[in-house]
Amino acid sequence: MLYDLNILWNPTQDPTVLEHTLAFSATLGYNVVALNHSLSGPVPAQVINPLPKFQDDEDGRHDNADHSSTTPTSTYRRKRPRVLHRATVTLTDPSKNYRLAAVAAAYDILAVRPTTEKAFSAACLSLPEASIISLDLTSRFPFFFRPKPCMAAVSRGVRFEICYSQVLLGSSLAGSGSGSGSGSGSGYGGAAAAPDAALARANFISNLSGLVRATRGRGFVISSEAVSAMGLRAPADVINLMAVWGLAPDKGSEALGVNPRAVVVNEGLKRSSYKGVVNIVEVGGREGDVLHGKQNQNHPNRKQNRKQQQGDERMAGVKGAQKRKNEDVNSSPLVQQQEQQQQEQQQQKLSKPQTKKLRLAPKADAET
Repeated sequence: MLYDLNILWNPTQDPTVLEHTLAFSATLGYNVVALNHSLSGPVPAQVINPLPKFQDDEDGRHDNADHSSTTPTSTYRRKRPRVLHRATVTLTDPSKNYRLAAVAAAYDILAVRPTTEKAFSAACLSLPEASIISLDLTSRFPFFFRPKPCMAAVSRGVRFEICYSQVLLGSSLAGSGSGSGSGSGSGYGGAAAAPDAALARANFISNLSGLVRATRGRGFVISSEAVSAMGLRAPADVINLMAVWGLAPDKGSEALGVNPRAVVVNEGLKRSSYKGVVNIVEVGGREGDVLHGKQNQNHPNRKQNRKQQQGDERMAGVKGAQKRKNEDVNSSPLVQQQEQQQQEQQQQKLSKPQTKKLRLAPKADAET
């Protein structure tokens, strides 16, 4: 399955344009897409999801009720992929309360767009609600992408998003997107668009190279961030384009399939699963062992017999230790030397006649 988790949505957008964009994404081969609602201002206490809901979102299947109709709307419905709802919150100061938990509960996917080094470090290391770090790579960042926080984010399961339509359509589209949503908090998240398309492309390639170098090509999600169908590209074209800019083709394939699928599955588990308790049940033994255990438990002198058995085992262990100790002592060379010296001393204590007899005894035996 192929994923495009960032199709930009504006409240002033024509619904037919949105339908055409979704239909074109299905024609290109994308199975799951996400409508992105960018939040750049202060988040209200009650978060309301304004994204449109489709029939396939509510029923879990596509709306194919009217197959005979040939109107464009019914054609778009039949070709529409699965649509998810996503929110992207712009982070400037991580100490502020952005109500990320409330935003995550109202949408299917939560992403953050940091604009400062402190916000980027917090998104990589400590934010538990966000699963995607979306960056406007056409702008010039006031910090470098360091390997330590980037690899920490990858190990936590957080993915870095690459939006290719930012560089394909130049800075004019980005400027129009941010301007249309500045009043309603639904623009490009406050990312400053480059005034020149060439400068935007240069910044994009430079930032992408630094990010690939910091993450070693791991943990990427490739999205379009398209406002209309003009910003969409086929998966093969996207992989080829990323290979030209430094991302390996195998990593590009993972960024369109495996990695976004992991994001969708993990976000779904966060919202639908509950904490459980595991209870280990004792496994029943054989019938003979069970009866033997019951007899031992019911025996009146069970405690006394157990104490006596423990005492016997303790005494046997002490005796064995002493025996081993004596054997080790007797077999030592020092003890053998002492015994030899004692024998020599005993021989020296004998009288001269006794020693003379001991010397002549072997000669007498030989003569006889």
